[in-house]
Amino acid sequence: MSQSDLPRPRRRRRLRTAAGLCVLLALVGYLVVRFESMGGGGAPHCTASDLAEDAPGGDSRRTYDMTPEQAANAATIAAVGVAKGLPDRAVTIALATAMQESALRNLNHGDRDSLGLFQQRPSQGWGTPEQIRDPVYSAGIFYDRLAQVKGYSRLPLTEAAQKVQLSGYPQAYAKHEPDATVLTAAFAGAGEVTCGGPAPTDPGDPEKVRAELNRIFAKTGLHSSPAEPSRAAGGPGGIEEREITVVEKQDGGEPALRGSRAVAGWAVANARGMNIVRVSYDRKGWIAGQKKGRWQDKGGAGTSGDGDPHNATQGEIRIFVRR
Repeated sequence: MSQSDLPRPRRRRRLRTAAGLCVLLALVGYLVVRFESMGGGGAPHCTASDLAEDAPGGDSRRTYDMTPEQAANAATIAAVGVAKGLPDRAVTIALATAMQESALRNLNHGDRDSLGLFQQRPSQGWGTPEQIRDPVYSAGIFYDRLAQVKGYSRLPLTEAAQKVQLSGYPQAYAKHEPDATVLTAAFAGAGEVTCGGPAPTDPGDPEKVRAELNRIFAKTGLHSSPAEPSRAAGGPGGIEEREITVVEKQDGGEPALRGSRAVAGWAVANARGMNIVRVSYDRKGWIAGQKKGRWQDKGGAGTSGDGDPHNATQGEIRIFVRR
């Protein structure tokens, strides 16, 4: 038997092992790149928390997970309440009601002629079907009727909601109060909302964003969004962005600050629907498709921060859509 006829099992096993490792490493590399390109979180999703991640006690914060559709609707409900100058308790009642009635979805169906986020009925004087399917309108009329309930802020949540809704299941609202409290803090208080997933690939309409914000906040007089030509800026990978700027009224106090938080949270929650790619507020920035959808520290507000030209100055919320 010649030397060349002898079997070489060890060498062949080593070659197969090396080839397998190469394939495995290539697969891991692909998955890492894919993970990061989608914001580090796979499918689009949003998380509300009652404290900011970097706040004292942030490790023990409470959270609530949502789809982008649910987050956008929750943001609008909270923003309308804030714009009306209503307390957090009113916002929590409204959010818990919508969580029970529609799971924060703008439904085109329901029991009998019920529609929308709050399952309001045209036949019962809530408005036309088109109005009820408008989240800004439906939230607004819910708050208007809630405000007519004497002492609503001192009532148990389920009792206050029932006086507005006249539901056949009046005790059902109570179970949503803890999560609704988290959402209220995220959109109107000391918490935050984050949204992960891939960055938008379609162009956004800055005038649509501005118009929707004006619908919610213009009557307060605490914020303005100049109708000037939207500035263009360069984004990651050379992608051009167009900007909408919202500015707090000077000396607007706590109501203006609360409104600014609601604007910033609304912009992040509506990023997927309106092709928003970046939001800058205070000393932080949110960028679609980066850092798992988390807010990033950009340095002190009103300073050069990290030198990023997208940073916001004091009392300013800068929203960028893909051009």
